[in-house]
Amino acid sequence: MGTEKKLLRPQDGTMVGGVCAAFARYFGIDVTLIRLGWVFLVLFFGTGILAYVICWIVIPEEDAVS
Repeated sequence: MGTEKKLLRPQDGTMVGGVCAAFARYFGIDVTLIRLGWVFLVLFFGTGILAYVICWIVIPEEDAVS
């Protein structure tokens, strides 16, 4: 079968919890674009912080899954 993609928080390339790096790796885009998206959500909708904390809790770390 093919390789399946998993959303995992990496140990390297992270600033706070690794959530942005996880989404960047999963979707194959630059982590800076994801971080700018979070900032946009925080500034204009106020939901970015809550969403980040929820993702930080829900998305497992790479080492925890291996």
